Amino acid sequence: MSTELTRLDVAGLRAALAGGSASAVEVAQAHLDAIAAADGALNSYLHVDGEAALATAAEVDRRRAAGEELAPLAGVPVALKDVVVTDGVPTTSGSRILEGWRPPYDATVAARLKAAGTVLLGKTNMDEFAMGSSTENSAYGPTRNPWDHDRIPGGSSGGSSAAVAGFLAPWSIGTDTGGSIRQPAAVTGLVGHKPTYGSVSRYGLIAFSSSLDQAGPMARTVADAALMHEVIGGHDPRDSTSIEAPAAPYVEAARQGATGDLSGMTVGVVRELGGEGHTDGYEAGVLDAFRAGVDQLRALGAEVREVSCPSFDLALAAYYLIAPSEASSNLSRFDGVRYGLRVGDDGSRDLDEVMAMTRAQGFGPEVKRRIMLGTYALSAGYYDAYYGQAQKVRTLIAGDFARSFGDVDVLVSPTSPIVAFPLGQRVDDPLAMYAADLCTLPASLAGLPAISVPCGLSEGLPVGLQVMAPAMADDRCYRVAAGLEAAQDAARGGRFLDQLAARA
Repeated sequence: MSTELTRLDVAGLRAALAGGSASAVEVAQAHLDAIAAADGALNSYLHVDGEAALATAAEVDRRRAAGEELAPLAGVPVALKDVVVTDGVPTTSGSRILEGWRPPYDATVAARLKAAGTVLLGKTNMDEFAMGSSTENSAYGPTRNPWDHDRIPGGSSGGSSAAVAGFLAPWSIGTDTGGSIRQPAAVTGLVGHKPTYGSVSRYGLIAFSSSLDQAGPMARTVADAALMHEVIGGHDPRDSTSIEAPAAPYVEAARQGATGDLSGMTVGVVRELGGEGHTDGYEAGVLDAFRAGVDQLRALGAEVREVSCPSFDLALAAYYLIAPSEASSNLSRFDGVRYGLRVGDDGSRDLDEVMAMTRAQGFGPEVKRRIMLGTYALSAGYYDAYYGQAQKVRTLIAGDFARSFGDVDVLVSPTSPIVAFPLGQRVDDPLAMYAADLCTLPASLAGLPAISVPCGLSEGLPVGLQVMAPAMADDRCYRVAAGLEAAQDAARGGRFLDQLAARA
């Protein structure tokens, strides 16, 4: 029974809880047992609080037995990326500089999940301050991919992806700055959605790049991702970038797509993201799986045409100027004075020395690299040449999207140009590591919604197809992704992660 419960998606868990075939305590205990048995190999969690999880679950069971009206997700477990501030729970952002910090408040995302009745299993591993594509930059050790323990689970939300793909949580929150939800979802066979910038509150997310950071769902099905999005989304007055507009019906859009009818939808295949003449760095198996996915969309009734977005070729360079520049400002708050690590404070040093020693020991090499790059790009005499130019490229990318959406409803591409690569293969080659985000960066820079959905395997490893839509049209992402998911499941005679479950 325990293993069966961890194999259920959120829809299945809700049915089991509502129907009485499982209690919230049984569901929570099943996942805690799975974590205890398997996470030693995966390292997907940084903190697991079994006592609190079981206490929350027991309260759900008590209220259900008393006949009280419960929140819609009462008793369903969830995992949170450790960049999401959570009241009283250790929150490190994968960094030594925040080791031991227990926040005194909840991020809006965490608060909304609690209000919906979910049971927090724990906080998941991540690249330090969300800077990375492999979760090898965590100060607490790398996370491993459940499909192959010698490979990366993507990043920076690799702990979240490994926990869900490894059946240690039914779903999880990730954050996406340049692809950190979509890329790990792609390489672990999950659905991962980056919402429209501003449609999900950033309040209580430890900031990396404030104009790019966005929290979103990572799940085993499109329907589950859409459900979580509806729970965590909506306006928040505590976030100055929060959009004050009604959200689209994401769950209904996923339901429509799952019928297998995409007639009336026009899909644009982005030439610059793996199209003819733009295949350098793309693995042949990834492109084959992506093209097969596009053929399935066509078979579902969608009209497919090629679209050119020339400025997308500049996205990688622009992103790695804008994001580090914002990080160099945001991370200045970690100084060893107010919270977290403090080094050298023995009375013999002045404050500047203590700050310098704390930051030298508290930050890892990738964080230091990006802080230095961003500080240089913002410095006198270089601001216009680097940061200013990168922002102009960002405008060009937004323009390419706007022109394309005048002709098509959504754009599609591979999510990642490669499948999960071996641990250690790219850790000493920053440019090769950054190239893993080639396909996800344009939507991030433009603030647009994008979802990754499995579209097959290459050499036995998952490949993701990315669907991008106009701002606040996240429902289009869910509709197209659900259509492809249904076609894929029908073709293989089961859900995608059933293949992984069969190995366990």
